[in-house]
Amino acid sequence: MPFIPHTEEEVQEMLVAIGAASIDELFDEIPENLKLTQLDAIPTALSEMEITQLMGKRSLQDGEPSCFIGAGAYDHHIPAAVWQLTTRGEFYTAYTPYQAEASQGTLQLLYEFQSMMVALTGMDASNASLYDGASALAEAVLMSVRANRKSKSKRVLMPRTVHPAYRRVVHNIVRNQQIELVEVAFDPKSGQTNLAVLEQYAGEDFAALVIPQPNFFGVLEDVDALTNWAHANGALAVGVVNPLALALLTPPGLWGEAGADICCGEGQPLGAPLASGGPYFGFLCCKIAQVRQMPGRIIGRTVDLDGKVGYSLTLQAREQHIRRSKATSNICTNQGLMVTAATIHMALLGSEGLERAAAASFQNTRHLVEVLTAIPGVEVMFEQPAFHERVVRLPAPAKGILRSLAAHNVLGGFDLSADYPELGNALLVCATEKRTEDEIAAYAQKLERVIQLQGGVTCGLVPKE
Repeated sequence: MPFIPHTEEEVQEMLVAIGAASIDELFDEIPENLKLTQLDAIPTALSEMEITQLMGKRSLQDGEPSCFIGAGAYDHHIPAAVWQLTTRGEFYTAYTPYQAEASQGTLQLLYEFQSMMVALTGMDASNASLYDGASALAEAVLMSVRANRKSKSKRVLMPRTVHPAYRRVVHNIVRNQQIELVEVAFDPKSGQTNLAVLEQYAGEDFAALVIPQPNFFGVLEDVDALTNWAHANGALAVGVVNPLALALLTPPGLWGEAGADICCGEGQPLGAPLASGGPYFGFLCCKIAQVRQMPGRIIGRTVDLDGKVGYSLTLQAREQHIRRSKATSNICTNQGLMVTAATIHMALLGSEGLERAAAASFQNTRHLVEVLTAIPGVEVMFEQPAFHERVVRLPAPAKGILRSLAAHNVLGGFDLSADYPELGNALLVCATEKRTEDEIAAYAQKLERVIQLQGGVTCGLVPKE
């Protein structure tokens, strides 16, 4: 956004208009001992040309690393048009569309986003939207406890295959409402939620079962069996999904015999850059039976007295805005800019483009695993079908290996040792459609060299017979 400073003449005009003698008089309520007289730590001012050169040099210090990290945030291609359009003034500065008559453009865009998410997930309704994937899951858990009238408990089954950060965020948000998250172990061979462990809870009162697809390890869960189990035991099925993966996989609305009841996830793969961790946005969809318990903005399409199409906020009680105790959520947000980018991104790619991006990511990760496991001492874990992430076991601690790879401009993956110590020297790797064959080959070569230097396995850098 351009920087447009006020001139001294404009400042004086403003002071005359409001009847103040000086800028200091405007802030006379601030005690003198709190005011800074000089900024000794601030360097001498630079010109626009000089600051551009400085920032250019600093950006080069970061290098241009190849990113093989996934773990919930993915380096996908974003068409240039997405953010050229998203940062237009009418989108960039738009506020929450409380006044429908003044916000038809924003409302229509949000309506289109909801329509796309419904088509992608196979659900009946979508909101627009939430802070991120983790808080979206927390809202889905709260929503399931409110919506499941058959359940008298505040207990929710939470598999360990759900993203560890998501599980921590959900716990922090729901614990003070006395909601208990019951952990479900995963099968150490398949990396899937262990159905045998789940059976020990059969017949007990649970509000919901959370079902990740794909799970944190990239492994595809048996979503049909898990959804049917949840419904057979009086629980709602809450899906946590990667929206790009849904271009290839069965949507949550078609899981099992009746489909998932609620689904949520992180929208970052749909047009949001990694951007050092945000801003991102969460999405939340549900069946029509739960729609009145869904937090966030819900846009409706109608016609006016003249038969013209119009859009407005709908299905929102006034308490959503003025009475905390009656609101379905106290942290929901529009995240309108990210939703705008996602809508434009999906419109540009279309269903075929999304499917191609997902398929290319799948193939690249498959090729990456083949190349990495050709290195002595590196082996793949969980031989189940996966989307675009896999877990590999290394012959040495992942932390040191990743540090060495980063020094050579390779972001090699996510170290699982802190969250899943039982897996040993395990590394979660990801290759999106952006990773080239040369980048994958360079990663493998550098990894082999690092392993050799760290003494994990004696290996050469010559082709293997």
